[in-house]
Amino acid sequence: MKDTYILAIETSCDETSMAIIKNGNICVAGTVLSQMDTHAEFGGVIPEIASRMHTENITMVLEDTLNKAEMEMSDMDAIAVTFAPGLTGSLLVGLECAKVLSFVYNKPLITVNHIAGHIYACNLISELKFPLLALVVSGGHTEMIIMEADYKFKVIGATLDDALGETFDKVARVINLPYPGGPNVEKFAKEGKPAYNLPISMKNDLFNFSYSGLKSSIINLVNKEKAAGNEINPYDLAHSFQNVAIEQLTRKVENALKEYQLKNMIVAGGVSANNYLREEIKKVTDKYNVDLIIPPIEYCTDNAAMIGCAAFPLLKTSTFAALDANVSSIDRLF
Repeated sequence: MKDTYILAIETSCDETSMAIIKNGNICVAGTVLSQMDTHAEFGGVIPEIASRMHTENITMVLEDTLNKAEMEMSDMDAIAVTFAPGLTGSLLVGLECAKVLSFVYNKPLITVNHIAGHIYACNLISELKFPLLALVVSGGHTEMIIMEADYKFKVIGATLDDALGETFDKVARVINLPYPGGPNVEKFAKEGKPAYNLPISMKNDLFNFSYSGLKSSIINLVNKEKAAGNEINPYDLAHSFQNVAIEQLTRKVENALKEYQLKNMIVAGGVSANNYLREEIKKVTDKYNVDLIIPPIEYCTDNAAMIGCAAFPLLKTSTFAALDANVSSIDRLF
């Protein structure tokens, strides 16, 4: 069969990224231009600045990606782009770029859900084997999904309030760790010990998650200790928090594996870069003899390669978008 090449574009937040994906599972070339240093000055992503920087950088990222691959636009079989969820202004920059390329070079346009992208990034490691359990953990999502086939998503559990990644970032702010919060909490946790007694959440719910109570308890603890003139140990608090937060995650995963008796599992999303999470999930999947796939660190955070992988099944079924396609604020997969 003829090899298939997809040019993928990802601009949902603060990374301007493009990649060329071969046959849905090989990254021929990719570029990620991060705005992290710019937004670090503000302690988080500023949407207006993000969209402006995407506009300034996107043609440069396109040129760099094509040069790395030593390919031309004429070699592409389709153009794929993230259309949801994300920052509206940022998404629009990527989508409009994709539309122009689709029109000028007469290539089909494929719009991809960002969360589906995180899931299909696992194809870069090993072909997805159905049925499977997908755990999506990111700044905006904490979900468990059963997939019976390509693009057949059944959400069996989700956060009822805060996502895990969002909670990591908020805890980082409380203990005065710099942006980005999640990776810095993980670094501090390695140096700490479980010295703080934090609440265990969602004991009686099989599959759903909740992190707002844990976040609030940490805020209250820090305020109480400060009022009493006591010093908080940020290493111990980071360690205590990470233990409790990920214990809830692994407990829910174990519930799902017992209930559904699946043999395949993937973990996706930015928080899957957390090494402690990887180790704890692996313990659970080994216990139940389940094959586990987690992408390499560079494909856990936002990148265009994952969008190209997620576009491949849509290309095979000719699921194309029109040139009047728009971005969406709806963050669900279906």
